[in-house]
Amino acid sequence: MTGDAAPLLRVRELRKDFPVGRGLWGRQSVVRAVDGVSFDLVAGETLGIVGESGSGKTTLGRLVLRLIEPTAGRIEFDGDDLLALDPAALRRRRRAMQLVFQDPFGALDPRQRVGDIVGEGLAIHGLGARGERRGRVAALLARVGLPDEAADRYPHQFSGGQRQRIGIARALALEPRLIVADEPVSALDVSVQAQIVNLFQDLQAALGIAYLFIAHDLRVVEHVAGRVAIMYLGRIVELADTATLYATPRHPYTRALLSAVPTTDAALRRERIALSGEPPSPLTPPDGCPFHPRCAYAEARCRTDRPALLGTATHQVACHVFPV
Repeated sequence: MTGDAAPLLRVRELRKDFPVGRGLWGRQSVVRAVDGVSFDLVAGETLGIVGESGSGKTTLGRLVLRLIEPTAGRIEFDGDDLLALDPAALRRRRRAMQLVFQDPFGALDPRQRVGDIVGEGLAIHGLGARGERRGRVAALLARVGLPDEAADRYPHQFSGGQRQRIGIARALALEPRLIVADEPVSALDVSVQAQIVNLFQDLQAALGIAYLFIAHDLRVVEHVAGRVAIMYLGRIVELADTATLYATPRHPYTRALLSAVPTTDAALRRERIALSGEPPSPLTPPDGCPFHPRCAYAEARCRTDRPALLGTATHQVACHVFPV
């Protein structure tokens, strides 16, 4: 959280279980995709959410937008308890919360013209007359670096980076205060990634939007996020401002992730830390610290006691061996 500002988004002990069938003796099995996640996000801030595939990042983003319902926990947005809103109130509140998808190819309806895609939210919420919406769409396209004539074309006529710009314009249409960006550059070429990251930053500077920026690439997150949360097996294991996390990572998992980030600067190069084994199955998570089966520093208590996320206002870690 930045300074003493009240959080725009407050998440507390959020949990999501997915039923996956019945095992022996007819017992219901569940996958705990998100397991007790808490964080705050203030207006105009970017929080990066990082972790391996299956860590719960995308599920967390969809829970925050209430696209899926949590099993337990609390989500407050701008003072409202999102889980207490009825469908009509939630629909109105969602105007301030939007999503940018990972796949710029699959996220756009190929049968719709770009102008209809970008202006769809305006039409759904009855904002402006048809002519006014057309002008609003033109302004949105210009803001993301696309020409007016793009409105009359179809998604297949654009490159991947241009399609992602269309997706961003669609997200901006309802003037959101929060955008959940779910791996928004991972499907793009590296040169295009930089352009889209710069666009996100320019929009934030101009409009004061807060981002929940979900990614697996720590290089991208370092440039876009003010704080970073590292997720492992549905839990946040380290949360810190970006400069602190990259300079002095505490959790062994964070250290391993950072050691794998390629760099041409010899002064910044870290000794590679190779993790043993695979992440545990979320169907049968280990007792204690979820990372202990792969951790070279694990002690006896790591195998039995789950570490809490503790530390200072700028750096928290869930680790018995390397506390803040």
